[in-house]
Amino acid sequence: MANTYTLISSTIFTGSTSSVTLSSIPSTYTDLVLRMSLRSSGNAFNTEIIFNGDQSSIYSQTLFFGNGSAISNARYTDTTQLDGVYAGMEPSAGTANTFNNVEIYIPNYRSTTSKPMSSIMVTESNVASDTATRIVPFAQLYRNTSAITSITLQNGFSFNFVSGSSIYLYGIKNS
Repeated sequence: MANTYTLISSTIFTGSTSSVTLSSIPSTYTDLVLRMSLRSSGNAFNTEIIFNGDQSSIYSQTLFFGNGSAISNARYTDTTQLDGVYAGMEPSAGTANTFNNVEIYIPNYRSTTSKPMSSIMVTESNVASDTATRIVPFAQLYRNTSAITSITLQNGFSFNFVSGSSIYLYGIKNS
């Protein structure tokens, strides 16, 4: 069990931007936790995650969608980024001033083997066309043997993260 969480980086958007890179991640921790509260400028949502600028086809993920009355799943292999947060932004057509939340846990990010990780996302909408609240758990894999030293997040549908969106990266020491 983790003994300490240390804030490595925090980004709170005061304007609109399509991507952000958290770089120079130190190697002094055991695990990483990425917490995000995001909203999109457009009526689409797809937060892509890229580690170390690596867009080779070595990412995989399995996810489940649950909205309180139904559940479905999806699996993606050999992709060039994690789309595991593709519903992780409230579209501009959604409930006003509502941001969706995502947490990604990356154990052993310095490992010389593949990096499995888990994430959980929660969305909410109260507009007439979509009144569902969703919870989406993911199992993800980055098949690279290098330590994770940077994380890029970008909106995959050519929209922007809006002002008020936030990203926090924590390092965890297990000793």
